[in-house]
Amino acid sequence: MALARVWYGFMTARVTIALAILLLHSSLLALGQPIPPWLLLFCLAYFASALLLRLSTRPSQTESPSAKFWIGTVGIDAVVFSALQLMQLGGINYSPLLGLPVLLAAVLGSRIMALGTAAGMTLLLLLLDTWRIATHQVGDETTLLVQSGLTGMGYFILAFLVNQLAARLVREEQLARRSQMDVRLQTHVNELVIEALTDGVLVVDASGATRAANPAARLLLGTDGGTDRTPLQLGSEPGWRALLALAQKTFGDETAQQADIRVQYPGKSPRRVRVRTRLTVAHEVQAESLCVMFLHDLREMEARLRTEKMAAMGRMSAAVAHEIRNPLAAISQANALLEEDLSDPAQQRLTAMVRQNALRLSKIVDEVLEIARVPQHAIQRSTPMQTQLDEATESICRDWSLHDRARRQVQVTPGTLGLPVDFDPEHLRRVLVNLLDNALRYASNQADAIQVSTHLAANRQSGLQVWSDGPPMEQAVEQHLFEPFFSSESRSSGLGLYICRELCERHRATIGYQRAARMRDGLAVQGNEFFVQFRPPKPPARPAHPEDIQLV
Repeated sequence: MALARVWYGFMTARVTIALAILLLHSSLLALGQPIPPWLLLFCLAYFASALLLRLSTRPSQTESPSAKFWIGTVGIDAVVFSALQLMQLGGINYSPLLGLPVLLAAVLGSRIMALGTAAGMTLLLLLLDTWRIATHQVGDETTLLVQSGLTGMGYFILAFLVNQLAARLVREEQLARRSQMDVRLQTHVNELVIEALTDGVLVVDASGATRAANPAARLLLGTDGGTDRTPLQLGSEPGWRALLALAQKTFGDETAQQADIRVQYPGKSPRRVRVRTRLTVAHEVQAESLCVMFLHDLREMEARLRTEKMAAMGRMSAAVAHEIRNPLAAISQANALLEEDLSDPAQQRLTAMVRQNALRLSKIVDEVLEIARVPQHAIQRSTPMQTQLDEATESICRDWSLHDRARRQVQVTPGTLGLPVDFDPEHLRRVLVNLLDNALRYASNQADAIQVSTHLAANRQSGLQVWSDGPPMEQAVEQHLFEPFFSSESRSSGLGLYICRELCERHRATIGYQRAARMRDGLAVQGNEFFVQFRPPKPPARPAHPEDIQLV
């Protein structure tokens, strides 16, 4: 702080003056001047006290100097300098040194303290001159008294002006400290807001280097979206060239830009991103302009639009499903009665077709009603149901394979070390069976064409992956994977992946798709991978022990 530096400066000046006085009297003694030994001890004691005060005390930022401090500085200086002035050894005038206590009080003390010290040093100087006149040590008494009066007046002026400047310095320092605290607080709030944004925020300079990037932006760019703060270079990755071109266009035209681009990841499907740019205004001549880029995942935007559309459509679908269920039950019952009286193989094939399609319609009705029956946030328990992910995955895959051992061959690799997840076991079964059915539809006939694995991240977050060696999906299919009633198969209801997503969202888990490689026969094979990221489980509450209970 500024006053602390001034304090240390005064204490160092006192040590320097004390050392100079000690060396001066030692030199006079060495030159043969008659100097009493007690005077050298007196100067040595003053030097020791000044050095001790400099090394042992520290300035306080909140409290004013104590009375002991003023006695140890102003009081001792006044006594020492007065004694030296009274001795007048070698014809040396020590009266200018009396200005040091005045400066010290003016800077570190209040206005009353500064003016009081100036008055005290003036009276002391007049008393010393009066003593010298009384002892006939000087010849021109009037000139000496006038000089002392003018010196005292200078002390008062010096004390007032220096105290005003010190008070101004204190006010400016307090204002600067408050401003710095406000700036740090505002910066911290801005960082928290930007890091919590679901939209990505990039700050890019003219060379394409990022000055700042929030976790959402790093996630959209395919890098680590966590605590990594390594600057990114947009020109270093081919998938980021479109962002670099948009930033350069913003700098070149000096206008805001907006565009929908594709960010390509190595070995993964591209992600469509809407980018809006803004150029910062350089208020100073040599200030650098920066491009602020706002990145928004178009899949999330489209998902919100689809959710709003499907909210009304879901209510209508539930009402229609209820109306269809009763006529469908009548059709199924009538077809069963009719099938009992038919013996013609051709007619039996027709009733079989009616039965199969009635079952298909019944399944669709059940799935529609299942979606509409439970609201999205219905699973909000104070104690969420937990499932051992590895054990449940192995059991579900084993039961699923029993239905057709020849075709349903799946390789399971557990990796969560028995850690549970907050997920209903029956809902986990539905999600995994749907993903396995979807993988079976496009996988090859090899033994390890379908692979299921679990893993545990560093933050105790568990994950589930269902991989198959099927061909890559078309872009149009991938964009609508988790939408209801959308399927690339004509005989599919298109509700399987939608139900998976709904069940995951109810448990605050996330589900997604990506192209990923798995090792097979020593080679990396590309395939389709659906992954589920579970939220970390809450630690169990510690039971109360008898010793924890305090009796009142």
